[in-house]
Amino acid sequence: MQTKVLMVCLGNICRSPLAEGILKAKTDSQVVFVDSAGTAGYHIGNNPDMRSVAVAKKYGIDISGQRCRKFSTIDFAQFDVIYAMDLSNYHDIIALTDDKNEIEKVKLLLEEGNASVSEVPDPYYGGADGFEEVYKLINQACNMIAKKLNSKRSL
Repeated sequence: MQTKVLMVCLGNICRSPLAEGILKAKTDSQVVFVDSAGTAGYHIGNNPDMRSVAVAKKYGIDISGQRCRKFSTIDFAQFDVIYAMDLSNYHDIIALTDDKNEIEKVKLLLEEGNASVSEVPDPYYGGADGFEEVYKLINQACNMIAKKLNSKRSL
């Protein structure tokens, strides 16, 4: 049975597309389905930010074909786990449901890694170095997530 993972940030153009691409690169698509969304609908249908595309490409990951979409309450039923990049988006997501089981699906992405911070900072208004730092934080968390998901395959 396939595990379905959703990565969520504000606009779905910087952090969550990177998280989607990184986790996809670390897992078997037959076992794990990964998607991304934003809590705001500012960029629906757009490609990820060019700086996210560039940092992903630097590490051999192509996210250029992704398209931004807005998080929907339907996502609670369609995904097994929903990773928010920060507390603001976490609260925006759980505010959309009263269902305890749906709320339990939502986690902060960096809870999965050994990062010294709990939130993935939004690099949108900064320079390329911010995207590099975000990549490293997400990559570390995705290593841990992939390890868990890939071990399920062998059970």
